[in-house]
Amino acid sequence: MRTINTWINFNGNAEEAFTFYKSVFGGEFSRIIRFGDLASDEFQVAENEAKKIMQIALPLGKYSALIGNDVPEFMGRVNENENRSKIVVNAESREEADLLFNGLSAGGDVEGPIDQGPWGTYAGMFRDKYGIEWIVEFDPNYVAQA
Repeated sequence: MRTINTWINFNGNAEEAFTFYKSVFGGEFSRIIRFGDLASDEFQVAENEAKKIMQIALPLGKYSALIGNDVPEFMGRVNENENRSKIVVNAESREEADLLFNGLSAGGDVEGPIDQGPWGTYAGMFRDKYGIEWIVEFDPNYVAQA
């Protein structure tokens, strides 16, 4: 397996959230598709849904991307505060782990402050201001496979 990419659903604020994530991770969006971009006779899009995000992607490193979308209203609301899945970011250094943890957790709720963990990694856990759960970790013994 080459990669696993994380896809997050939002209730109309995907672009805002991804602009925030971009401010922390850096880089540029590789894709922004709005529902209105796909509108046709076969695929009707309500006016209030046209500017919402159908897909947005932010590359994270060489092989990974953070991907998201807005859930159209006709599909119901997603409960962002109850997804109980976590996005795990493996940093390349303690310094990078601190930068990512502090940046992404700004305005959110820290569940476990970043610190040396009992299993030998430097890690912290939080829910960001959009309700998405994250773990940021640095493991000096972890060697990424290309």
